[in-house]
Amino acid sequence: MATRLVFLCHAATRSMREGGFPDPEEPADVGGLSKAEGLAPTPPPEAVFVAPSQVARDTAQAMGLAASVAPALADIDHGAWRGRSLVDVQAAEPEALMGWIQDPAAGAPGGEGFASVQARVSAWMEAQAASDRRILAITHQTVMRAALAHVLEIPPSAAFRIDIAPLSRLTLSFNRQWRFQGLGGDGA
Repeated sequence: MATRLVFLCHAATRSMREGGFPDPEEPADVGGLSKAEGLAPTPPPEAVFVAPSQVARDTAQAMGLAASVAPALADIDHGAWRGRSLVDVQAAEPEALMGWIQDPAAGAPGGEGFASVQARVSAWMEAQAASDRRILAITHQTVMRAALAHVLEIPPSAAFRIDIAPLSRLTLSFNRQWRFQGLGGDGA
């Protein structure tokens, strides 16, 4: 049997809908929770991991899943912009925001770069590789992009061109090496 790893993007939040840099304590919004309720992973996972953020934990709870927190699945740290809207950052720091838009992999001021996220996500994936089980990991868009960049060996600039909506899933398998199986819409 090969390892099957499904990354599930957490439910929607206010900052996702309005455009902003999420705070790790931001909860899922009512609409996001409503869509997550009753989602059943198919086939059922043998292990469920969740990012330490409130929204990831809310998503697992709405799905009725008991999950272990995996710090490696944490969202990118947005540093000084954490919890702020794009409108606010644009008004206060237009040059810095423009620099981030041109190179989001560099990260927000005082935050984490994409290479750091990719390194921790890749290490976590490699630790799961030989487990020969079905794993569900509820996490964030940037973490899912990092996983894709790792598996497909694509540069960060390409990874940031991949749209990942709330409750989208990324399916990977491991049999001597990681393989991309698909990126799909709502559900697990």
